[in-house]
Amino acid sequence: MTAERARPALVLLLLINLFNYVDRQVLAAVVPSVERSFFGGAGKGSAALDAIQAWCRTHLGFQPELALIGVLSMAFMVLYMAGAPVFGRLAERHSRWALVGVGVVCWSLASGASGLATTFLGLLLTRCAVGIGEAAYGPVAPTILSDLYPVEARGRVLAWFYVAIPVGSALGYVLGGGVAGSEIGAWGAHVLGIHAESWRWAFFLVVPPGILLGLRAFFMKDPPRGRADGVAEDLPARVRLRDYGVLLRTPSWTLCTIGMTAMTFAIGGIGFWMPYYLSRKPGAPAAATVIFGAITCVAGLAATLLGGMAGDRFRSRFPGSYFLVSGIAMIVGFPFMVLTLSATFPLIWLWVFLTCFCLFFNTGPTNTILANVSHPSIRAAGFALNIFVIHAFGDVLSPVVIGILGDRWNMDRAFLVVGAMFLAAGVLWLVGARHLEPDTARAARSLGGSAA
Repeated sequence: MTAERARPALVLLLLINLFNYVDRQVLAAVVPSVERSFFGGAGKGSAALDAIQAWCRTHLGFQPELALIGVLSMAFMVLYMAGAPVFGRLAERHSRWALVGVGVVCWSLASGASGLATTFLGLLLTRCAVGIGEAAYGPVAPTILSDLYPVEARGRVLAWFYVAIPVGSALGYVLGGGVAGSEIGAWGAHVLGIHAESWRWAFFLVVPPGILLGLRAFFMKDPPRGRADGVAEDLPARVRLRDYGVLLRTPSWTLCTIGMTAMTFAIGGIGFWMPYYLSRKPGAPAAATVIFGAITCVAGLAATLLGGMAGDRFRSRFPGSYFLVSGIAMIVGFPFMVLTLSATFPLIWLWVFLTCFCLFFNTGPTNTILANVSHPSIRAAGFALNIFVIHAFGDVLSPVVIGILGDRWNMDRAFLVVGAMFLAAGVLWLVGARHLEPDTARAARSLGGSAA
């Protein structure tokens, strides 16, 4: 595949992924504003919401404001993980770029609708719609890049693609934190005639670039499936049930996915609740959310690129290098996570930086593992199944679990659960290292006889 065709695709997918994560973390950045809007006193919430809170106060002994806000993240993830396998199947028979375009336009419009929501239920439904839109994009984009770049370069390329996670998340924190505390609401009312609380503009502002990027995707051409892997045979028209069994019987794919589930639980909890946690810690600066976003950007950008490079660089010496660099980084990150909970300002920023660095170091290598051990004919299905599993048992649960523990006890105890996930992921990935070389070779040859 020529660089002239591959690079524009990489740049477009990188930009789309960037705004994907901006949209995801805008909500986390405006949690205090959402809390005031929907839980700020009499008349702020709906009758159903008031009834749920009253029941929890009576029967559970605490008021679940944080847990209910965590449900907003959970709802997005539930629809995202449930929709991913559906769109993974559609990608077998339809243009993958068209699915990307549809997904991006849909989630952009749904994000704008989040800013228009006047009730908690309305906001919940719009976050569900965002999840459906992202499901059309998530399992498809990595397969396009895998068909454009060979195994030798795939780690670096996917690392560039996944750089959008920390950078986009950081921009979401900065955008949400900056807009929520600004006078943009008054500006909108004066110039555009739109009366809205300032935090709602954080959702409005991501709509135009998202729609433009989505429309551009419709003009891209799908790369031949499997050519970057040297696959010459015709690929099956659709994935069969037994093909999923091939993935589940591949040790590298299974161990990578279970480890990513633990990692996703941790990153989901940190990403959603850490801005809220830091802003309420004694001595916190007014711009704590923005500072956290900047740290996430720098640490995540450096770690994601270095992780992908390290996996590729050590591949010739250590066949399981993608597993090794990921597992070591997660285990090293555990003490930094614990130190974050006990530190005071400004030292806490150092531990936050190191925690984020270790957390993002695995992003490129683990997704490269998934691509390399999956036959091209089931690669989209493999990513879709991975997305379903890691979110169903990862960040679908963590925002709500941390919210419940925070309501019941405190956020320090809640984040200790996140720290335990660092160790779980690290150990699983180290175990997987010895399986990677034979699994990669097997995937390159055939689909266990079912691809022929």
